[in-house]
Amino acid sequence: MDFFERFAVHNASFAIYASQVAIGLTVIALIAGLTYFKKWGYLWREWLTTVDHKRIGIMYLISALLMLFRGGVDAIMMRAQLAVPENTLLDAQHYNEIFTTHGVVMILFMAMPFIMFFMNFVIPLQIGARDVAFPRLNALSFWLFFMGAMLFNISFVVGGSPDAGWTSYFPLAGNEFSESVGTNYYMIAIQIAGIGTLMTGINFITTILKMRAPGMTLMKMPMFTWSSLIANVIIVFAFPVLAVLLAMGTMDRQFGTNFFTMDNGGMDMLWANIFWVWGHPEVYILILPAFGIYSEIISTFSRRNLYGYKSMVGSMVIISLLSFLVWAHHFFTMGQGALTNSIFSISTMAIAVPTGVKIFNWLLTMRKGKIVITTPMLYSLLFIPLFTLGGVTGVMLAMSAADYQYHNTMFLVAHFHNVIIPGVVFAMLAGLTYYWPKIFGFMLNERIGKWTAWLLSIGFLLAFMPMYITGLDGQARRMYTYSEASGFGPLNMVSFVGSAIMAIGFVLIVYNIYYSTRYASRDIGADPWDARTLEWATHTPVPEYNFATLPQVQSNEPYWDAKKKGHVLFNDKYEKIHMPNNSGIPFVMSCIFFVWGFSFIFSLWIPVILTTIGIFACMAHRSFEKDDGHYISVEEIKETETKLRGVK
Repeated sequence: MDFFERFAVHNASFAIYASQVAIGLTVIALIAGLTYFKKWGYLWREWLTTVDHKRIGIMYLISALLMLFRGGVDAIMMRAQLAVPENTLLDAQHYNEIFTTHGVVMILFMAMPFIMFFMNFVIPLQIGARDVAFPRLNALSFWLFFMGAMLFNISFVVGGSPDAGWTSYFPLAGNEFSESVGTNYYMIAIQIAGIGTLMTGINFITTILKMRAPGMTLMKMPMFTWSSLIANVIIVFAFPVLAVLLAMGTMDRQFGTNFFTMDNGGMDMLWANIFWVWGHPEVYILILPAFGIYSEIISTFSRRNLYGYKSMVGSMVIISLLSFLVWAHHFFTMGQGALTNSIFSISTMAIAVPTGVKIFNWLLTMRKGKIVITTPMLYSLLFIPLFTLGGVTGVMLAMSAADYQYHNTMFLVAHFHNVIIPGVVFAMLAGLTYYWPKIFGFMLNERIGKWTAWLLSIGFLLAFMPMYITGLDGQARRMYTYSEASGFGPLNMVSFVGSAIMAIGFVLIVYNIYYSTRYASRDIGADPWDARTLEWATHTPVPEYNFATLPQVQSNEPYWDAKKKGHVLFNDKYEKIHMPNNSGIPFVMSCIFFVWGFSFIFSLWIPVILTTIGIFACMAHRSFEKDDGHYISVEEIKETETKLRGVK
């Protein structure tokens, strides 16, 4: 019985038992459905073994949307718990678990795959490439991320969720204060997903630098490609830091080392320092590609080129450098001394300058433009004032002396969400709406989309503006309840109402997808938005090879100039195209990683050894495998192009 007790959830509630049943029934239903409709072969051939960057992007999108709603449920539960004083909806332990998983899911398993979706689907098309530099590595990157996410998400029904906060500070995350395996899940699941993300960074840096279309110099790249290049450079420098940190934390918990303990030479502040050396650049890994998406959308729907292209690129490069020089502002109140606080206060305020440059770039792009208010443009317009407010409160927090008042209060929670929701979530929804017709061949309903944008914005203001006030009045974050005498009740109820309105907005997104799938026109052409960049110059649906002939780039808006100035983008001389073969090795290897991670979490050392051998066996198989890919013949290309009505 002891063996099975280690997998049990401590302090289990009815909700957890119901979740266990629901997960079991869902798995059974999926297996039964795939078997009944005879889709196992299709699933294996078209999705599980694919190395097509477009399909991998779609799988990232599905994962991100699932995690958006998973993290959203956590958020609603937290807001419901704090809606009234002395609430008993959640006890302290469950609240700790929920706010921990909410932060991890939203940052690492929702926002990151959303970014990876856009990178995978859009970048090769934007730069005129037929694929990414390392297609199999790209597939392995996705499956490692996915298995890490799934491993983290089973924690609340097998063994118990992590409960030390999304930052997992020691000594709270040590064995003394976090006795369950929840924090083991945190260490191992994020490690596996992080390896996949690091691979993605290497892959896309190589893709962007080495696979651009003829004539596309660095200063002719679209802004989303530029922002993604810089974000991937940050990934390559930041994620090894996270990998080392998680390895050290795992050794402290599993093998009794003393990196972060309070005695035997350990240093708990070492965790905080290394975590934020990764953690603050991580914010810019999310926000820079979001800025790139806004740049594409604002330029398209202002009907003019982006104002200040070079200053935009320069400001992003400066942000990437400064992002590694601000980490200590996360612990101004932890006894560093006035000189250190002053240095990091100045560097934190300095990073607001290049960020502010972008706001003026976008405003000046619109200034003489012929603005068309579509759903993506509406998100972009709403983003500017909301994000600016978050930036201003960030400068307030950058003042180290004032931070003694703000730190560890709901003011900080409001600021962080004030940056991430308009800055990243709105960008993801704007970009999803913008690229949906290129991906699926039909447009999302504009009326429902605009209702969604307004509901999310109104709900956001109601949910987070009160937190600035309660934070200044002394409401601490991470507290699961408060007394009626504190006076926080009415404003927390407003926050709960706001979060409920946001939930309705997210439900509308689902309804929009359903409604548009059923009723939207499929006769929209390849360029329904009258866009400016190369991804709109290819067909809808995008063929396997992306472009029958590689585009010839003469400007930083080649497709727009081809339409308006007569630039010749494509010639009609077809040649056979080399493409990579599908492979099941990335999926199989990731499944072995999943079992390895699960075994490591529960200290099942024999399975750990066997799966480690399995991982190296997969690597050896790939090393000795002879697979030269396949060619698409000229006849096949002509047939496909004729079917898709030729390159326009």
